[in-house]
Amino acid sequence: MKKCLFLVWAFLTICTSLYAQPKIWDETETQKKERMQWWTDARFGMFIHWGLYAMPARHEWVKNQERITNEGYQKYFELFNPDLYNPKEWAKMCKEAGMKYAVITSKHHEGFCLFDSKYTDYDAVSTPYGKDLIKEWVDAFRSEGLKIGFYYSLIDWHHPDFTIDRVHPQRVSTKEDYNRLNQGKEMARYREYLKNQVREILTNYGKIDILWLDFSYPGENGKGREDWGSVELIKMVRQLQPGILIDDRADLQDVAGGWDFVTPEQYKVDKWPEVNGKRVPWETCQTFSGSWGYYRDEHTWKDTKQLLVLLIESVSKGGNLLLNVGPTARGTFDYRAQDALKNMGNWMKYNSRSIYGCTEAPETFIKPANTLLTFNPVTNRLYIHLLDYPLQSLKLPGYMGKVKYVQFLHDASEIKFSKSGGRSGSPETENDLVLNLPVIKPPIEIPVIEVILN
Repeated sequence: MKKCLFLVWAFLTICTSLYAQPKIWDETETQKKERMQWWTDARFGMFIHWGLYAMPARHEWVKNQERITNEGYQKYFELFNPDLYNPKEWAKMCKEAGMKYAVITSKHHEGFCLFDSKYTDYDAVSTPYGKDLIKEWVDAFRSEGLKIGFYYSLIDWHHPDFTIDRVHPQRVSTKEDYNRLNQGKEMARYREYLKNQVREILTNYGKIDILWLDFSYPGENGKGREDWGSVELIKMVRQLQPGILIDDRADLQDVAGGWDFVTPEQYKVDKWPEVNGKRVPWETCQTFSGSWGYYRDEHTWKDTKQLLVLLIESVSKGGNLLLNVGPTARGTFDYRAQDALKNMGNWMKYNSRSIYGCTEAPETFIKPANTLLTFNPVTNRLYIHLLDYPLQSLKLPGYMGKVKYVQFLHDASEIKFSKSGGRSGSPETENDLVLNLPVIKPPIEIPVIEVILN
């Protein structure tokens, strides 16, 4: 009997090991929360998309959209010389905008590397500029006290072994054509190249806080975890930089330790994102306009209020905002980006307390119309962001007994409050408070009310 039980146990153990999902590392929920705490508190970061595509200046996917060959794209590499590049100015603008961290494209889909790589000559040091752009950037941003991250494209339209697929500039329509074009290409060699370069960027620049890998597209004529060697890649990343935060685009959503946060791109989420019914850390990446790279003739730029609402609404649902800048080919921030950053910085100077360390408000606090709420669980303060300024009074439904003091955040001026003036004894109003606001809106794009709770 014991022998039979042992055989059954051994059989089940073997089956479990065969079908269990790979596990990259062990970490408790508490340990993960502590590792990510700086990022959760920061809430606001800068994305930087920069590469050869800044020269044509008509979208970072220009090579794909216009189906440009490597030979046709070579002119940009041969002429790339960002002579006005001053990352100290970038870092200063980032910090003054109220951002706490930044992520830069070390390599985008075009395959061009901003860093000095011993595995390719298709990098910044081999252009007329002749220097490692990433080293200068890291030094400048660290000196301003900003956390730093690297974006690294899993895709590479320049590498000779990267097989042509459905998002490649030379994509085709039939299986036969794909087979013909991919003769002699070996993804195994590209996987090794990819792994070697990720090791470079995580070894040569000190402590790296974030790694943004981008992106997977499994399925027919696509690429996913097996193509990238994602499990082994992330294992290496965790070993090299144990404290690093990793995005969710290496096709490892079902693997423990394969990612740290989800990344909704260019849209507002309806609610705090969940995976398997559980809330997860998240960050939305957004652009000032419709392009990530510098696009000279693109004019659908968001105004200051739209950008601030993106930030506030993200925090109000427990998330971060990574807001993108696409520098020019001379190495400067476009004047429109500079203006946008300055305007956001003016607001953050007085109202960042409603952003840093804040999250979604408890369900017990009902959101008044035309407002967004954020909440700081450490200071026990609620922030009411007035998207449309009310006429003298603002009703706070159900807030009776919860409020100690109320003030505008930008100048700490008191706002008096009283019990709702509704029908006496009405159950709909007896627990409501009314804030008595000045008639004239304060000179702030989106005024913020700070509620100090009991």
